[in-house]
Amino acid sequence: MASSAAAATTNTWINTKLQNSYSSSPFKDLGSNSITLKKKRTTISCSLQTLPFPKQYQPQSTTTTLIPTKEPKPKPSPPSETKPLPQQQKKWNLLQKAAANALDFVETTLISRERQHPLPKTADPRVQIAGNFAPVPEHPATQSLPVTGKIPKCIDGVYVRNGANPLYEPVAGHHFFDGDGMVHAVKFTNGSVSYSCRFTETHRLAQEKALGRPVFPKAIGELHGHSGIARLLLFYARSMFGIVDGTHGMGVANAGLVYFNNRLLAMSEDDIPYQVRVTPNGDLTTVCRYDFNGQLKSTMIAHPKLDPVDNNLYALSYDVVQKPYLKYFRFDSNGVKSPDVEIPLAAPTMMHDFAITENFVVVPDQQVVFKLAEMIRGGSPVVYNKEKVSRFGVLSKNASDASGIKWIDAPDCFCFHLWNAWEEPENDEVVVIGSCMTPADSIFNECDESLKSVLSEIRLNLKTGKSTRRAIIKESEHVNLEAGMVNRNKLGRKTQFAYLALAEPWPKVSGFAKVDLFSGEVKKYLYGEGRFGGEPLFLPRDPNSEREDDGYILTFVHDEKEWKSELQIVNAMNLKLEASIKLPSRVPYGFHGTFIHSNDLRKQA
Repeated sequence: MASSAAAATTNTWINTKLQNSYSSSPFKDLGSNSITLKKKRTTISCSLQTLPFPKQYQPQSTTTTLIPTKEPKPKPSPPSETKPLPQQQKKWNLLQKAAANALDFVETTLISRERQHPLPKTADPRVQIAGNFAPVPEHPATQSLPVTGKIPKCIDGVYVRNGANPLYEPVAGHHFFDGDGMVHAVKFTNGSVSYSCRFTETHRLAQEKALGRPVFPKAIGELHGHSGIARLLLFYARSMFGIVDGTHGMGVANAGLVYFNNRLLAMSEDDIPYQVRVTPNGDLTTVCRYDFNGQLKSTMIAHPKLDPVDNNLYALSYDVVQKPYLKYFRFDSNGVKSPDVEIPLAAPTMMHDFAITENFVVVPDQQVVFKLAEMIRGGSPVVYNKEKVSRFGVLSKNASDASGIKWIDAPDCFCFHLWNAWEEPENDEVVVIGSCMTPADSIFNECDESLKSVLSEIRLNLKTGKSTRRAIIKESEHVNLEAGMVNRNKLGRKTQFAYLALAEPWPKVSGFAKVDLFSGEVKKYLYGEGRFGGEPLFLPRDPNSEREDDGYILTFVHDEKEWKSELQIVNAMNLKLEASIKLPSRVPYGFHGTFIHSNDLRKQA
């Protein structure tokens, strides 16, 4: 990724400096939805900012970069460099060139017609990537960053966080979740700190780089109604002529990160993971599209669960087109995969997250479903099914089939994320901690009702087959809590504390909350006026500590007045700021992260 070719296509098209942006939510009403295109330079104007885009260009080369699926045998390289990915030459013949030109004309016509109609806010790029949701270019490792305060000695390794960062101008609809994956890395070495950010070089991104523009359909922002069907047909036509290749994955790897079996894996639920390596100097390089040495034949969701006791990785895979719509599997600590367990579902359902306990996996089957036929009727394929009753399936971790799954109804419950779960055998119950969101599909479909995310305790009685649900925080003290975690050394076991983002004003994060899951007490850490962040990461000081909250919170914070970003380290016991690191590049609001200790980094595959 550090090659000159990659650098040449780095997106520098965003003018990220805003005037007084801190006083406005990027999801406010932006007025007109028109997008003006000029022949050589494209500008999107809105009340928040102006986004200048570079001139689009036709392919200057027919080179297509293909990322290996299996990790190649590593070759020695200088520690200060990342290795360019292998390339495969592919020349277009006359038929392909003619087809490419014809399909480009069809796409131009389609875009022209699309822009005659206003976009919903959930697909309008002026809304979805405004302010600090806007992308940034890659940044090589910068060393010896300025530190205020004192970095705790236990913080020795690298904090990595994933996010959506579109390389190219959206030509049509764009949802924030559609952006190309970019990993941000802050590495701590003997008190010295470095920062870098790099795109995860997916097959999708490599092909779009070769073409110089976006050609893969965007699952949320573009696949709506008849124009969405047209975009799918365009993609399939380009595939038939060999202009693009979707057989090696179409995912963006922008959501989750997990370090497992000596590999850092970047994930999105529409593909298998990509392995990313942290270099000795703190830079990042994509190794391969990782299928666990040929064992993984289907997609994997972005929230697999790493059990802190058995060190196994538990995961799901879902399909929106054909049965089986859902599969469960696991990897042992050596990366050996179990057979798939097909879990019968009546219809394809969104499975963004799930939970584990000491002995079970807990699978949500909720009311947000996929109905591709809705596109024919002009709608979105992501649908809130009011007639469906949400439920949770409890299945043994070691199950070889789904015959023993216990389904328990939990009406009107949609949890985009589940923070933890544990067993209480004395009550025959499994306790699930999650944030219940209403309206359930508001992230994907525009609605007038304000989103509400309620931290909830859901009890599943395995004996009676009944469930109960209660809000952990009093209604009078309600705050939207989304993105966060518990102490991962306690995952699947009873935990007292959760550390969750204060998603207010939605969708921005003004701080984080330390919530006592037993008493409902909420302690807040606020970033200050005009300052916003993302997911708080809890890092235990000592895995053997008697106190569950003995550790530190790491979080990116962006100042929208100064237009600068930093990493803050907060004592999780007393919520006092321990240290802050000034970063050389703006860090957009993103998704999920993890921490890799230096001892583990030295064992990277």
